Amino acid sequence: MGDAMLPTDGSARPASGGDERLRGSNQAGLRAHNERAVLSLIRRHGELAKSEIARLSGLSPQTASVIMRSLEGDGLVLAGEPRRGRVGQPSVPMRLNPDGAFALGLKLGRRTSEMVLMDFVGTVRESRAILYRFPRHAEILAFVTRAADELRAALPPLLRRRLSGLGVGMPFELWAWGEANGAPPGEMEEWRRLDFAAELEQATGEAVYLANDVTAACGAEQAFGTAVSAHYIYFFVGAFVGGGIVIDGALVSGRTGNAGALGSMLVPTREGPERQLIHVASIHVLERMVEASGRSSVELWRRDADWSDLGPLLNEWITIAAGGLAHAVAASAAVYDFEKAVIDGSFPATVRRRLTEATREALARLDLQGLPPVAVAEGTIGRSAREVGSASLPFFAKFLLDHRVLLADR
Repeated sequence: MGDAMLPTDGSARPASGGDERLRGSNQAGLRAHNERAVLSLIRRHGELAKSEIARLSGLSPQTASVIMRSLEGDGLVLAGEPRRGRVGQPSVPMRLNPDGAFALGLKLGRRTSEMVLMDFVGTVRESRAILYRFPRHAEILAFVTRAADELRAALPPLLRRRLSGLGVGMPFELWAWGEANGAPPGEMEEWRRLDFAAELEQATGEAVYLANDVTAACGAEQAFGTAVSAHYIYFFVGAFVGGGIVIDGALVSGRTGNAGALGSMLVPTREGPERQLIHVASIHVLERMVEASGRSSVELWRRDADWSDLGPLLNEWITIAAGGLAHAVAASAAVYDFEKAVIDGSFPATVRRRLTEATREALARLDLQGLPPVAVAEGTIGRSAREVGSASLPFFAKFLLDHRVLLADR
């Protein structure tokens, strides 16, 4: 991951209206840093002309031109259609080349694991998935090895050289959730002793980058989402709900890397005693409701399932989950003045829409005196947020700035 942004020297022009973290430097020896700054600016804005890159980065026009020629020569950026102004030569916007780099992303979940092949602009080209009752180490390792081979083979030989590594999003202390996951006692203890990243590097031959799975999902929303906001609290409702925090446009990890552990937040319940949000607003709650009704819950975890046949069970779960999420949003707003709460998860888009609206309504019924208003909005990545966020880790490690906090110290 790149170093923090360095101050420009006297030869650099001050950036006008740009993000200070994306300013470059004209000092010799900082080419890699400046290339990251330029690529990050283009990623953020979609496309930029060289003059705009120079203005936003604080680089001189000459330095910006040299960097753009280098990036274009390396196949990382492409020239767009010239823009014709009223005077002078037309400007040529530059954009990221989708084929400029690729990455593998693995989401290791409590009910499913999925590996994706993602291009440089965040499009998932291919994917492989596995469904299970709880994650067994040998089964997961065999799946990852097989999926990595198949996804690499999906790329033309010339593009395989542009594979940047394997990003992995997984719950930290996976073994601690064995009972809630339905695993036999002690069955998941094997995860406690593993150096899983080292195993994956040996099995796949790829450099491996680790992040908490929901932190990765929040990173995907920040990097590739369309719900633009610089200050928001993020909820991802998976088998267990988790969260993330974005402040000043940056994903915040906290002192111990556990910031945004929203699943552990205590919220009131209809039964009276407070419980952690993880036991109120998680899909495993719905799973148990479905199984208690005598039905199979396996359909909850199939990506093509729309949940339309759940009827009253789904209605009840949405009401329960929304109540817990609303209290979590209110409590978060008392700590920091977020402008938005973003809700996404491993469910169909129609369920996300209903849960977001129900949370918005539940929040409006709470006593919010003294708190700033918080908009409640849908996430824009969807079920693949954890996979997309995981696949972005190699890109931020090798090509881009920001998201330094995503990488785990293994």
